[in-house]
Amino acid sequence: MTRRLPVEPAPGPLEDYAARFDYLFTSRAQREGFRRYLEGLLLADERNKTLTALANTEPVTGAQRKEAQSLQWFLTESSWDPQQINRRRVELMLEDSDTAAHNGGALVIDETGDRKDGKATAHVGKQYLGGIGKVDNGVVSVSSLYADERLYYPLEVEPYTPEHHFEGGKKDPQFRTKPQIAWQLVEGALEMEQLPFRAVVADSLYGENLGFREIVLDREIPYVMALRPSHAWLAFPDQVGNVWEAALFSTVSSWGGPQEPGEWVRLERTFRDGRVERWWALEAKGGPYGPERSERLVVLTTDPATLPERSTSYLVTNLPAPDSERTQSSPHSAADLAEVARLYALRSWIEQSYKQVKNSLGWAHYQVRKDLSIGRHWQLVCCAFSFCWWACRECEDFGSPPVVVLKDNEHPSSRAADEADGGKKKGQDAEAAVVGPGTTEGALVATAIRNAPALLESVLRGGPAEGATEVAR
Repeated sequence: MTRRLPVEPAPGPLEDYAARFDYLFTSRAQREGFRRYLEGLLLADERNKTLTALANTEPVTGAQRKEAQSLQWFLTESSWDPQQINRRRVELMLEDSDTAAHNGGALVIDETGDRKDGKATAHVGKQYLGGIGKVDNGVVSVSSLYADERLYYPLEVEPYTPEHHFEGGKKDPQFRTKPQIAWQLVEGALEMEQLPFRAVVADSLYGENLGFREIVLDREIPYVMALRPSHAWLAFPDQVGNVWEAALFSTVSSWGGPQEPGEWVRLERTFRDGRVERWWALEAKGGPYGPERSERLVVLTTDPATLPERSTSYLVTNLPAPDSERTQSSPHSAADLAEVARLYALRSWIEQSYKQVKNSLGWAHYQVRKDLSIGRHWQLVCCAFSFCWWACRECEDFGSPPVVVLKDNEHPSSRAADEADGGKKKGQDAEAAVVGPGTTEGALVATAIRNAPALLESVLRGGPAEGATEVAR
């Protein structure tokens, strides 16, 4: 076998990380391109992560320099397989005890959209873009992520292709809706080795999709998903007919203020900076939902008296309620209100910070049009994102979570997500604190991103040289 030629190493721990992918590249140029691309993505975010910026050359005239041309070839013409790179990246995260998944974590489904001009780019179209919060011309992707209170990282990402790209429109056999893509991502996660999780967690786009919910319910996959306040069912005029009315009925019939909460249960979320938020949770009943039904309706709010739109969540879950008859027949261990809140808060944590982190790494800064090239760029961003966690393993605050505490002696917390049982049914021990996520401007992963440029500081490319020494969220 011919000995492989050495490449110019990446600085510090980035070289150790990049070397673990070398066997997936067939040429020295590919191994070189992988290192230089990651270095560029980890540069400070004052500049866009276009190919010329990644190569540290001028935006227009520098495009012809060999540094930029080599990255262009690596991204668009080279023969490496982005799916193999992704599998290796996830494998590295799951093999390391500091970043491995555990039974209390969540499989989060998340989509994001970013503006792109023109009509020639793959998957582009006029659609709602979560990155800017409105309908515009752009590209949307659906991702699966593993998340727990220590960290989160992407598992897989798939583009959503609008119907106008298909000859048969939405009826074309190749067209996939976002919930259909999400189910494929869930299937992919189930096939991964060493990937336990407590529940699939998603927002109302998926919670409102009956097809997606029915298939995960039929497959006995645990989930916690959001519903819209207007989510309704057939009911007589004098009966509760939607989830908002179910919460309002409990408020009117039992809420007497914080000292007399009635059916509402007080939760407290404590963040790493010492901040404490008070929330209230309700096991609501109405229509097809209830603690003895196949699906439960859980309401979380900061104020049961007014149910403010911006701070009230309506959640549906198939995890059985403690002390219900369903605990005898369900394959999943019971989840009290604090556990359901904990799981959904993991998605909220990602919603608050993941898109900003991806922007720092140049998720939407690609200037290529082909599907393969876009997919390669996304996988390289995922590698840079995972490297930040990987390099931050020695941080003294790594893995130190904030908590959600159930402040009600009549409803002792069950914390059903025992790491030892994988979310399967077993006897429950009462426990006072339920781990739950929180984030501030100094969130752990954001701090890792801000400190990542320091890892390449000592080289000519201007990248970071030292890992983060202190991280807190």
